[in-house]
Amino acid sequence: MKKLCVWAVAALLMAACTPKAEKATDSGLLQSNFQMEVNGKKTDLYTLRNKNNMEVCITNFGGRIVSVMVPDKDGQMRDVVLGFDSIQDYVSKPSDFGASIGRYANRINQGKFTLDGTEYQLPQNNYGHCLHGGPQGFQYRVFDAVQPNPQELELTYVAEDGEEGFPGNITCKVLMKLTDDNAIDIRYEAETDKPTIVNMTNHSYFNLDGDAARNEAHLLTIDADYYTPVDSTFMTTGEIAPVEGTPMDFRTPTPVGARINDYDFVQLKNGNGYDHNWVLNTKGDVTRKCATLESPLTGIVLDVYTNEPGIQVYAGNFLDGSLTGKKGITYNQRASVCLETQKYPDTPNKPEWPSAVLRPGEKYMSQCIFKFSVNKN
Repeated sequence: MKKLCVWAVAALLMAACTPKAEKATDSGLLQSNFQMEVNGKKTDLYTLRNKNNMEVCITNFGGRIVSVMVPDKDGQMRDVVLGFDSIQDYVSKPSDFGASIGRYANRINQGKFTLDGTEYQLPQNNYGHCLHGGPQGFQYRVFDAVQPNPQELELTYVAEDGEEGFPGNITCKVLMKLTDDNAIDIRYEAETDKPTIVNMTNHSYFNLDGDAARNEAHLLTIDADYYTPVDSTFMTTGEIAPVEGTPMDFRTPTPVGARINDYDFVQLKNGNGYDHNWVLNTKGDVTRKCATLESPLTGIVLDVYTNEPGIQVYAGNFLDGSLTGKKGITYNQRASVCLETQKYPDTPNKPEWPSAVLRPGEKYMSQCIFKFSVNKN
């Protein structure tokens, strides 16, 4: 009897010392795969969850949304954004997947702008232009993270004067809140100690089918009568052109793939498909829906709201099958749609457009809401 008790105690001690298998998130992510050091700062994975069991996973590396689990029309939970399974993949496979983009989202012509009589030269990392803040923009920086409750995450990054050529020390905050009506409410804030330019956005690649197949059948609606044309280097020409009578007209729900290959229309040829900024009719009213993306397959609907004047729609034209994402899925061309709320591209060189200038004593504030629902029809 005494021998049996000794064996029982030994078995309990072994069980207590044996590491438990790590529990994955609903989207299949392991937190340990996101815990490493990048440029001397620790990265991690943070999970937001609301009362409906919607789940959003975020890493402080680049302030990236890694996964978004939402219910489809049959109640099945689906991950509707592209991304990677580990920080190592995000580091070794440079991308904008899910990132908080800054200091300036989109393109600045030849990487140059003049502010208060001083000309600044930025990195030229895209057809001679500065794209998304340069090759070491915010998407490759580690933010400080605080999670005050299960539905909110506060990310902070301090960009130094001269970083990627931009003037001013700026303190940037990205506040992400998962609401109980299945919306991801993203608020960007920034303050500076000298005049600078700021234009932040979220670069999530959405596929509402949840399988990263082609986006051609996704229905897109944009509340915009005008857009900003681009040249063959993807730079805005300065024109604001009507969508009427063109493949750029999404004022009623239209499949993304319905006209995307109409390369007789020079803008689609220039953009290799849709990679353009639309001039929103909502004019900064965050209570008005500015765009909608819907999957006829799953019934998942994404409504977008913003206080920004524009939205860049990018249809994954340059995905080419070279990247393998979460769960071993290959990301082929046009496997997603990006809906980036922001100032117009190259605004610093086009003074007639809404300004991106931030001065000491002012606070930059931008808001984007991604609200999910289901169409069961």
